[in-house]
Amino acid sequence: GKWHVIGITHPLVETNPLSEGIHEGEFASFHAVSSATNFKETLKEHHYFDLPKILPPKERPGEPLANHAPYIIKKDGLYYMIYGPSPLRLAVSSDLSKWDLKGNLFHESDGARDPSLLLHNGTYYVVYCSVKSVHLRKSKDLIHWSEPETIFTSNKFDPESPSLIYFNKSFYLFVCSWDGNWDGKEIQGAYQHITYVYHSKDPLNFGVDDEKQITTLQSHAPEIFQDEDGQWYISSVEWPYRGVSVDLLEWK
Repeated sequence: GKWHVIGITHPLVETNPLSEGIHEGEFASFHAVSSATNFKETLKEHHYFDLPKILPPKERPGEPLANHAPYIIKKDGLYYMIYGPSPLRLAVSSDLSKWDLKGNLFHESDGARDPSLLLHNGTYYVVYCSVKSVHLRKSKDLIHWSEPETIFTSNKFDPESPSLIYFNKSFYLFVCSWDGNWDGKEIQGAYQHITYVYHSKDPLNFGVDDEKQITTLQSHAPEIFQDEDGQWYISSVEWPYRGVSVDLLEWK
């Protein structure tokens, strides 16, 4: 099949100051599709073809306007999308274009955003951000979820865009950071491109601050994935360019 890219939209911001409009217009997900079936053949500038936006507000009556951080996983021939911000919500599709809303999954008093999914040994794990922390819940069906557990705590920054990866009998948590340091002059400055990587044998324990940190990467809101040949990649948005950039990822 062809490769699809789906993610948050971020229209050009022209407010003065920029900070007043930084999240305006983030109300639908973009959807782009490749013309090639081999991922390596899609790694060309402007290769992907833009399709109609997914789940704008008019298709989500009664929901908050914002439609952030969609994460999609295939189960039993259907695509399940979890998106935020809080409350985290669920939609299901058979074709990645038309979506059936399934309602709220859960909400937390300190917020829940940027969900990411991992299927491991028959259990789905969702990791997401809250204030100064990353939380995890478990499910067997993507609908009923366990109570939250805090798997990482930061006293230095607010975590963003976590990804939980299982590789070589270990778990790796990729977490972006936001420390409030932005001059408000350049839009890229509002999206810091430092990703911290943590290692643990236990997906419920990535420690506090740099206790289990193993490296940092230059990327914003990364997704970690493999192509059909097993090659690993890392993506980055808004850095080093607007849109989505992709690079090889090597495990050493």
